[in-house]
Amino acid sequence: MFCTLGEIIGSAGGRLERTLSGIPGKKCGTIIFTAEELSNCRDIATMQLCANKLDKKDFFGKSDPFLVFYRSNEDGTFTICHKTEVIKNTLNPVWQHFTIPVRALCNGDYDRTVKVDVYDWDRDGSHDFIGEFTTSYRELSRGQSQFNVYEVLNPKKKGKKKKYVNSGTVTLLSFKVESEYTFVDFIRGGTQLNFTVAIDFTASNGNPSQPTSLHYMNPYQMNAYAMALKAVGEIIQDYDSDKLFPAYGFGAKLPPDGKISHVFPLNSDNEKPNCVGIEGVLEAYFQSLRNVQLYGPTNFAPVISQVARSAADVTDGSQYFVLLMITDGVISDMVQTKEAVVNASSLPMSIIIVGVGPAEFDAMEELDGDEVRVSSRGRFAERDIVQFVPFRDYIDRSGNQVLSMARLAKDVLAEIPEQLLSFMKSRGIEPRPALPASNSPPAHMRF
Repeated sequence: MFCTLGEIIGSAGGRLERTLSGIPGKKCGTIIFTAEELSNCRDIATMQLCANKLDKKDFFGKSDPFLVFYRSNEDGTFTICHKTEVIKNTLNPVWQHFTIPVRALCNGDYDRTVKVDVYDWDRDGSHDFIGEFTTSYRELSRGQSQFNVYEVLNPKKKGKKKKYVNSGTVTLLSFKVESEYTFVDFIRGGTQLNFTVAIDFTASNGNPSQPTSLHYMNPYQMNAYAMALKAVGEIIQDYDSDKLFPAYGFGAKLPPDGKISHVFPLNSDNEKPNCVGIEGVLEAYFQSLRNVQLYGPTNFAPVISQVARSAADVTDGSQYFVLLMITDGVISDMVQTKEAVVNASSLPMSIIIVGVGPAEFDAMEELDGDEVRVSSRGRFAERDIVQFVPFRDYIDRSGNQVLSMARLAKDVLAEIPEQLLSFMKSRGIEPRPALPASNSPPAHMRF
């Protein structure tokens, strides 16, 4: 029995039942998969602390205190896991709230020692040690109480001075813990993924009847557009129940009157632009190549806005939209595209751009926003929602197309889970309870 991980996770309740085969004429029974993500303590703690009557360390003025938190390791060593900000010239500082993964604080072991050092900040970096105390996640999680007032002790001082009591106290003012949800939690809870394809039909791709064209209809080998579409689409369709994908073209003159369109359905049906499965998208793509005239310019904004309109209708977390754009290069409407991306960044949607051919893709890198967040007219994108990859990086010289296309799909889809989570988190949306397992195929993911 063969299946992909996507089929198992994408099935209702993470349960997949399949028939075994392999011995001719014999029933081999069935196999049942259930998937569970390894729990790795996904909690996140937010806390605030203050201190009282810390030792005065500066000759002029008081102290400039800050805290350093250490997680204890299994071998007895300590690793820094958080530093607070410095509060200038006070012996009674109140630090700001900070958030830290419980994994980072104690690796999920609630009774493991957490050590906290109190320092006086010095400009030259030779910060003065005021004192230290130890606690644990379990103690901190009690919140504000008499148990969470800690004496700050300086062992050197304690050894020297008989009357030494402490170097001040640190008090926990507040503590709360939240669960960090994962992509799988949302998929299990029924969030649907809607997948749309948009293909570049501009003249710069070359005449589809010529072997030099990126749209060349070679009867023996798929062109770059078809390969990219198939590689990404085949992973995606495992997470889908109805296998219906809206598919558009842009930058062509359409029959009968030669009108230029920047968002036309590949199946020529404006009412129902859906194609059945990736095979249906490929069929409609090849059909369009025969019917339309490649033209221009290369405008991205119309198709981004089209998907954004659908995404704007469902912002309750029940659906998430992914747009795959395959293009040969230079964007003609960069100003409008940046505006469309900034608008879409507040919606439940992501954009994947695959660049085919030899062109320079500088504009795509700018849209990708990994280095600098995309902005338009002074407004920055709320989230990074664009992932760009050049197809040429995945053409395997050794000829192992299957492997290189798997790598392409992996890199193209890598940021989707994080982007979906960033939207849900920004809107305070929590996953619904997992859908009950059933024997029917998945009916809750649309990609």
